Amino acid sequence: MANATNESHAANETNEATEIVDGKVEEVEVSRHPDPSIPESDLSLADIERRKFQPVHWGVYLTAVLAAIIAPYWLGRMLAVQRTAWLVAHMSVFDQRGLVFLAWTVTLVTLTGLGMAVVESKTWLWRIVFVIGLAAEQFIAGLSLLKLNFWYSTYVVYGDAAPLANATNLGIIAAGFGVAAYAVLWVGLLILIRKDSPLSVLTRSWASFIMFFAIEAAALLIVLFGGLLTTV
Repeated sequence: MANATNESHAANETNEATEIVDGKVEEVEVSRHPDPSIPESDLSLADIERRKFQPVHWGVYLTAVLAAIIAPYWLGRMLAVQRTAWLVAHMSVFDQRGLVFLAWTVTLVTLTGLGMAVVESKTWLWRIVFVIGLAAEQFIAGLSLLKLNFWYSTYVVYGDAAPLANATNLGIIAAGFGVAAYAVLWVGLLILIRKDSPLSVLTRSWASFIMFFAIEAAALLIVLFGGLLTTV
């Protein structure tokens, strides 16, 4: 009995088992579940995530976001009011469509950084891109006096050069309306398309980014060639 037990233990150690093939007993190798590489712990997933959370880093980051919203806009607005002639001389280098494209690009980089920061939540790269882009967008918005009825403010401050500031505002607004249209369409697709539908490919991450940039490009083209530059 002891010999049988020892042989059984030896078979387990070498990961071997026996099976009958054509009336003969043959030894075959079988796989055995490896030992767990992660030690057992009483911590829950929530406890682990809580330990990874770094409140100091996030506090600094949120402070940087607030500073990127407030300070650049204030600086741009101050330059628009106090250095109007100097600013007009530099803005006149661009035409209206060039300023639309510049403002749209900066805003698009900001929105892309925000989206990627949500998707790639484990890296800080896209969060930093978002803060830098946000600061640049707010500075441009301050220079062009962006608000709901910006065309009145720009005419008071810039006079005959107001169309240049208006074009900059339209670039920012185009990117904003583009992301709003994308959000509505994306949520609609998630609600209407079933998981087993062939159209579910439209809800994949790569399809989502293609859709986002396509809508943003359409918004830019509407502003550039849709006659909006002549209405404000």
